[in-house]
Amino acid sequence: MSKKLKPEHSDKSGNAPSYNRPALINKILGVFNEDLGRSLNYKQMAKLLHIKDGQTSRLINSCLVELSKKGDLIEIHRGKFKLKTQGNYIIGKVDLTAKGSAYIISDQIERDVFIAAKNLNHALHDDLVKVYVHARKMRNHVEGEVVEILKRNRDTFVGIVEVSQHFAFLIPEKNQMPFDIFIPIENLNKATSGQKAIAKIIDWPENQKNPIGEIIEVLGMPGDNEVEMHAILAEFGLPYEFPKRVLESAEKISDIISEEEISRRRDFRKITTFTIDPFDAKDFDDALSYQKLKNGNIEVGVHIADVTHYVRPNSTLEKEAFERATSVYLVDRVVPMLPERLSNLICSLRPNEDKLCFSAVFEMDAEAHIIKQWFGKTIINSVRRFAYEEAQEVIETGKGDLSEEILALQELAKKLRKKRFQAGSIAFERSEVKFNLDENAKPIGVYLKENKESNQLIEEFMLLANKKVAEFIGKPDAHNHVRTFVYRVHDEPNQEKLNAFSLFIKRFGYQMQTKTPKKIAESMNQLLVDVQGKNEQTVVETLAIRTMAKAIYSTKNIGHYGLAFDYYSHFTSPIRRYPDMMVHRLLEHYLEGGKTVPPDKYEEMCKHSSDMEQLSANAERASVKYKQVEFMKDNVGKEFTGIISGVTQWGIYVELNDNKCEGMVPVRTLTDDFYEFDEAEFALIGERFKRRYTMGDDVTIKVVSANMVKKQLDFEIVKAPGEESFVAVKPTMSRRRF
Repeated sequence: MSKKLKPEHSDKSGNAPSYNRPALINKILGVFNEDLGRSLNYKQMAKLLHIKDGQTSRLINSCLVELSKKGDLIEIHRGKFKLKTQGNYIIGKVDLTAKGSAYIISDQIERDVFIAAKNLNHALHDDLVKVYVHARKMRNHVEGEVVEILKRNRDTFVGIVEVSQHFAFLIPEKNQMPFDIFIPIENLNKATSGQKAIAKIIDWPENQKNPIGEIIEVLGMPGDNEVEMHAILAEFGLPYEFPKRVLESAEKISDIISEEEISRRRDFRKITTFTIDPFDAKDFDDALSYQKLKNGNIEVGVHIADVTHYVRPNSTLEKEAFERATSVYLVDRVVPMLPERLSNLICSLRPNEDKLCFSAVFEMDAEAHIIKQWFGKTIINSVRRFAYEEAQEVIETGKGDLSEEILALQELAKKLRKKRFQAGSIAFERSEVKFNLDENAKPIGVYLKENKESNQLIEEFMLLANKKVAEFIGKPDAHNHVRTFVYRVHDEPNQEKLNAFSLFIKRFGYQMQTKTPKKIAESMNQLLVDVQGKNEQTVVETLAIRTMAKAIYSTKNIGHYGLAFDYYSHFTSPIRRYPDMMVHRLLEHYLEGGKTVPPDKYEEMCKHSSDMEQLSANAERASVKYKQVEFMKDNVGKEFTGIISGVTQWGIYVELNDNKCEGMVPVRTLTDDFYEFDEAEFALIGERFKRRYTMGDDVTIKVVSANMVKKQLDFEIVKAPGEESFVAVKPTMSRRRF
């Protein structure tokens, strides 16, 4: 807080101080020097100097402009000034915290910059901003102030409408929107209190805490399945229907394949070809063909839907596919990247229909060595559509349709898989939680989707195609020229995270070798085998995945660490992933002798695709969480056994053994002691009695509440780790912790 400043002199009434220009400039600089990070406009400066008359206030404004021109001050907003120090400007993204402050993530500075809530200047989570970084460290970290919002991450938010007589608010659901949105009555768009709706921010005056918005869509009442699924998509800025113009464009595409088009392609229609997909799939974008050659080798064709034949560059369909970048798989539905006429009909490799493909064809010997390879446009006709369960039955019994082909391909897949793991590939194959839904999409059961041999058969040949396409384009030519391409890259794990993980698993008696990437992969694979069926399996697998870097799309190839591939791309799912469409276009361009393309445009497209993939994954997790809460709402008051799956300073996360639903025990309900979070130990530790709650511990809990609006299960401890029963006794300590 600034000290009170004495004026040079007052007028005859003694009511208003006045200054000459040099004295006023000194006073202004004095105010700024008291707090180097402070930014003020002329009105704020006048208030601090106890100046009320308009003439002197206007003189202050003139002095501020003069000091800015001289270089003593900098104008960070229009009319708002700050003392010029040795600080600098950076551009980065806002990472908002639960407390309302933020950190700026930027490639321009080694460490994240802290922004106090008062200095965010209406910037929100993931906004791209320009930040003034203070020259000095404050409270042991670098601080700054947002001076310009370059690009809003979003301007629409989902929430609950609250209407009063003269105005309304939308109360956003997302934790990363800390302000309610003020809605003038005329902007309600017929929304009523209690409804879920989407509001758009239309104005945010500098001097107002809350943004002003309008309701752009009323979703309906909370708890309704359609409302909640649409709300989840809207929460992450994802669409749930196609614009009319996009559907009309799809309807205009012919499903007739001309003889002229067939003549340009390699014809596989007389070679045995089939698909293996989930039982409920409708978009079949990959098929396998099998042919025994006269020399004893096997020709395997990996045939991928030729989406880019139908979706042309710069078309309406192309632009929509790029914006979406991926299909979104919620618990009860798929939100496709392409309209259903394309994704489920024209492009889908449905049985007994001629289909256009882009294919990778391999001649392989009995040991799964690649003798020859070919890439190009084809036409196929699948003779059979298998569900994974049907193919698995053929593998297990040796009987059924196409048993010879499936068993031969299974043997090759097993050998490819063995080689991959010998080369250092890591076996991250966690079971997926799935729901049995009734006709109203209500969850009536939970099961785990297993990764069986039929899944692995398809997986290995898709990996092979992706790898070989990336090698074919990515390897330097005889003149050491490298062509621009789209890769799926995965960096080596962060050493600090790896060391922390290594220390954590020692408590369960496991060891990690961390000296070389290959040693890490070998010991990680052994660990994932060793934990199978153990109580700590879920926790160890979860932490192992968190230790790894995230896979992303990029034109800058660094290889794929998790798969141990030097070259890897995504070629095999163009119906549901836009990067695969980019790969198809580039592969066709280079096969036709085209020169390398500029990388910058493709790198931007890769970044967008990676971002949309993450949003899609977040939405998928939110839909799973919602269905878990819905499934458990009839179990409030019941007890379950579980394992501690996460520990934070605000509570303990517990995954239930029976159904894999996860809820939280708030730390405030642990009233027997004062608990502190030990980040290195992944534990909450009682200060007085030293009771520990650590990831991997067994506990018995009671379901306290199932909040469907917040997608949150609240538990309380019934039996603590290593105890027969648990009695919460309030501590007798005199001091309080908050």
